[in-house]
Amino acid sequence: MNDTANSHTAPVAIITGAGRGIGRATAVGLAGLGYRLALASRNLDELNETISLACGVAPSETAIALPTDVTRPGDIDRLARATLDQFGRIDAVVNNAGFAPARSIVEMTVAEWQEVLATNLSAAFYLCKAAWPTFERQQSGVVINVSSEAARDPFPGFAAYGAAKAGLNLFGLAAAREAQRIGVRVHTVAPGAVETGMLRRLFSPEQYPAENTLGPSEVAAVIIACIRGELAHANGEVIYLHKKVN
Repeated sequence: MNDTANSHTAPVAIITGAGRGIGRATAVGLAGLGYRLALASRNLDELNETISLACGVAPSETAIALPTDVTRPGDIDRLARATLDQFGRIDAVVNNAGFAPARSIVEMTVAEWQEVLATNLSAAFYLCKAAWPTFERQQSGVVINVSSEAARDPFPGFAAYGAAKAGLNLFGLAAAREAQRIGVRVHTVAPGAVETGMLRRLFSPEQYPAENTLGPSEVAAVIIACIRGELAHANGEVIYLHKKVN
């Protein structure tokens, strides 16, 4: 991808969960490389704040905020169509939206179970499916699925979240194999604990000290390296990230 392309030919990234945390950090990093952005989450105010941080202003030719419920296939289809209508292409998809309630199997409701799987697993399928015809037409593109260490070592109370992320890992591998024929890569980035609002709703600093967590920008740097092709050798693989603690 050409980081120095003009505003009409610059690459385009769709990022879900872009209102804060890893999604916001990824948006800021990609904007600095000249990407145009289609940013999705349920909270329009947070999306606009991300655009302000990433672009300084929010001109439509640079970035758009698209309120989206990623658990609804119709919302995802509208996200992809709006991106194409505005920018004419899709070069990268970052499936970053997440939902992780801490519930034991007995405590978790059926509705919560379904929402966890829909947010963390099904949403990635919906957006890949929506973007795939564009990738095939372009014969290029990259998908980044944001998974979690919980896929292989979940905390108690994270059965649904861990199962969803484990499914996401396998979906990424299968998608990567399908995508090779059209020149598309699929990467899965699986961090341990990341210093985000979602983590702090679950664990206090006493329970999980900040010095043991990754920063959103550290995870975003790996996502961006995948998008730029610097980790092309890891196509289809799960890239686990951990904080180095002395």
